[in-house]
Amino acid sequence: MALRQVDEVAETEVAARALGLVLTRANTDVYPKVPPMQLRALHFVESLEPVNLTRLTEELGTIPSSTSRLCDRLQAAGLLDRRPATTDRREVEIVLTITGRELLDRLRAARRADLAEVLAAMPPQSRAALLHGLREFTAATHRR
Repeated sequence: MALRQVDEVAETEVAARALGLVLTRANTDVYPKVPPMQLRALHFVESLEPVNLTRLTEELGTIPSSTSRLCDRLQAAGLLDRRPATTDRREVEIVLTITGRELLDRLRAARRADLAEVLAAMPPQSRAALLHGLREFTAATHRR
């Protein structure tokens, strides 16, 4: 890797860490407190809903027993529910509850408020350049 490319990678990592801190800071302000792995699970359930345990396990990169226990905790907290699948009654679907949806909505609102505060501290041309770069970054990740 060329020296300039190494510098770009290092700078991108630093910027990504700063963005990550802004995004995760909202997690501390939203109740109920949900650990990061459980939040990941809720986001996957939301995006794949309805999802079965096998698919959720694959997405989380865990083992079925760990995913099942994680779902037990989220169900006990009232954030997700399990129900018989509509296509195969032997299968179990995992879905968000209204409380789970509300939590994710509050979390998104808190994240956006934090992002807006940081973006407001940047000059307009820098915000535009950042957005352009993030769009290109997103497109590049989809091409991989």
